[in-house]
Amino acid sequence: METKSKILYLYKILNEQTDEQHPLSTNQIIYKLGEIGIGVTRKTVASDIALLQEFGVDVISVRSSQNLYYIGDRIFELPEIKLLVDAVESSKLITIKKSKTLVEKLSKFVSVEQAKELNRHIFIDKRVKPNNENIYYTIDLVHTAINNKEQIDFKYIDYNGEKEVVYKHEGMTYKMSPYALAWNDDRYYLIGYCSNHKGISKFRVDRMAKVVLSDRVYVNAPEDFSAAEYVKSTFDMYDGETARVELKCTNDLMKIIVDKFGEEVETVSLGSNCFKAMVNVSVSPTFFSWVFQFQNKISILAPYNVKDEYKNTLKSALESMGEI
Repeated sequence: METKSKILYLYKILNEQTDEQHPLSTNQIIYKLGEIGIGVTRKTVASDIALLQEFGVDVISVRSSQNLYYIGDRIFELPEIKLLVDAVESSKLITIKKSKTLVEKLSKFVSVEQAKELNRHIFIDKRVKPNNENIYYTIDLVHTAINNKEQIDFKYIDYNGEKEVVYKHEGMTYKMSPYALAWNDDRYYLIGYCSNHKGISKFRVDRMAKVVLSDRVYVNAPEDFSAAEYVKSTFDMYDGETARVELKCTNDLMKIIVDKFGEEVETVSLGSNCFKAMVNVSVSPTFFSWVFQFQNKISILAPYNVKDEYKNTLKSALESMGEI
């Protein structure tokens, strides 16, 4: 093998097989290069490593009777790669097949020995993973449309009573000017102006199919539109009329309110045990179920029409169960 490429193979060996806990001695490097047909001396190993260091590769030298070498600083540290692997494996957006592929790619950023630690054993066996392998290309196309202010057309996936995949509204084509992609409850949502709905709507990206760019005139977002505020006010991404609602909450729920609406949420103390939160929400059954889960710890103070709607929702639920 040509010795001109020996420094590249030296870097490959160091990058793949060494870390702080697993350095290689000069003799081990000579042996490994010899296995692929490259003959070197101790002097050439030292000079080539010096060249790598001069180039910017963080090759750490440990001086001893047998000099040891390993790659120090990498693009990603091992704890960072572990965090990314956990995110990939637990994501409901990424398919099982793609998860394995991405984890294999991430493992290339660490040594072979460190890669053994990426078998994280996190509890994801029961997690629902999607089957739509096209989602990655859909996301890329949507990003292009957002950046270039282009409209898109797509069909929306649904399920019938036999759990068969069908297109919603008998295969209707949705026409949309996309504004932003939002991450909510471990899923991607596209937010934008939908011509079919004649207003701002959202769609789960993994349920969008046959997505193509369109040459129709793009509808710009309103000047006061904020994707962040839209997501914050739309409970679990279910649409409803947006309203400013006053909630009476016990003090121990302040962390829940902050987590849900952000640290800038407007609150007023009502005494030693309660506070009032003024929030913008999408009034829907999902919002009511969120309030109900806290039972008497959260109550709706205003507006009265939302308060009445909440009472009627609870009454209908009890009636459907035969309780009243």
